[in-house]
Amino acid sequence: MAYWERTYHQRMTTAEEAVQRIQSGQRVFLTGNCSVPQQVLKALVQRARAGDIENVEIVQVLTVGDADYVSPDLEGRLRVNTLFISANVRRAVHEGRADFTPVFLSEVPGLFRRELPLDVALIHVSPPDEHGFCSFGVEVGITKPAAEAARVIIAEVNDRMPRTLGDSFIHVSKIDAFVPVSYPLPELPQGQPGEVQMRIAQHIADLIPDGATLQLGIGGIPDAVLYYLKDKRDLGIHTELFSDGVVELVEQGVITNERKTLHRGKIIAGFVLGTQRLYDFIDNNAMVEFHPTDYVNDPFVIAQNDNMVAINSAIEVDLTGQVCADSIGPKFYSGVGGQVDFIRGAARSKGGKPIIALPSTAKGGTISRIVATLKPGAGVTTTRNDVHYVVTEYGVAYLHGKTILQRAEALIGIAHPDFRADLRREARRLGFL
Repeated sequence: MAYWERTYHQRMTTAEEAVQRIQSGQRVFLTGNCSVPQQVLKALVQRARAGDIENVEIVQVLTVGDADYVSPDLEGRLRVNTLFISANVRRAVHEGRADFTPVFLSEVPGLFRRELPLDVALIHVSPPDEHGFCSFGVEVGITKPAAEAARVIIAEVNDRMPRTLGDSFIHVSKIDAFVPVSYPLPELPQGQPGEVQMRIAQHIADLIPDGATLQLGIGGIPDAVLYYLKDKRDLGIHTELFSDGVVELVEQGVITNERKTLHRGKIIAGFVLGTQRLYDFIDNNAMVEFHPTDYVNDPFVIAQNDNMVAINSAIEVDLTGQVCADSIGPKFYSGVGGQVDFIRGAARSKGGKPIIALPSTAKGGTISRIVATLKPGAGVTTTRNDVHYVVTEYGVAYLHGKTILQRAEALIGIAHPDFRADLRREARRLGFL
């Protein structure tokens, strides 16, 4: 038996035993997205409820599924510090029972080396290969740097976790406790885009040339964009995440990555969110490489892809081009994620196109999302200096190099017709027109 095999078996334990390594007052990283280590997390919550630990800080980015660990009864025992506000912790953040740390996704690994040193990392990996290396599977971008920074690593080892390739491995010898599990990963099926999303997507697709490299998120607009790309040729992917729609375009021969100027022939990503079909596609697939976010989301790396098209969303955009994407007024909603990383990277790409896409209205058409000024207290996610293209269902506004007057005119032109007159009056009052 090889040394790594002996180590692997010697460090095998239960979830209940593994979390005994976590002590009061420590900072614990929790891997996220569809990779949350469910049994280890459950054991940690049980230990906290029993009163065995207190003042444990859980650092995470985005998690999928129930978040029992932010329940009110755990106050003083477990406290989440999230670097991106997912739906399952949003209420806790708003009620002051959880914390939010704003940060660019590209800079999260650096936090773990400096401002947020980690005592323990809770990770979720595939079984080891013949050389003793486990893959981080569906979530590499944040989790690999966290594991490298933590003093203690506790891993769920799941035979249902895809073995993904790239800079996505950790050796058995680096892990302190292994908890064997076997359960399917959570799935996030693609929704059916609505009419407005399809119209936005059609405008975006018109901006994408053959041979472009794409950054796509998850949601109705990115899914709809993929629908309109079926007649394109030799598209590539360099993105923080992708979902099932990419698989379909690979199978149709639309995404080949053959005209990429960086990592030719490869899809580059940090993590995936999708269904079992996606997990099967990425398993041991040499076309797909996963890397940490300080590489994938580095604007200087992104810019090395010629014809880089970055597609990101917004909550509202004002008439000068300022983008708010993480709050509704002063109330935090999500986070910056990788938006600024990719907007800046695409802007510096040869032939690149940074795109902000959003429906023109919210709340059943009663509120304009193109606004004269951002709501009081709203954060500026992407500055007016960084914005190039803004797209709604009414068209495309190109703002880069434009005056405030020209920006206001262009943005009013893609606002919902019901709000254009009011926007024009406000623009005149503010001295924009």
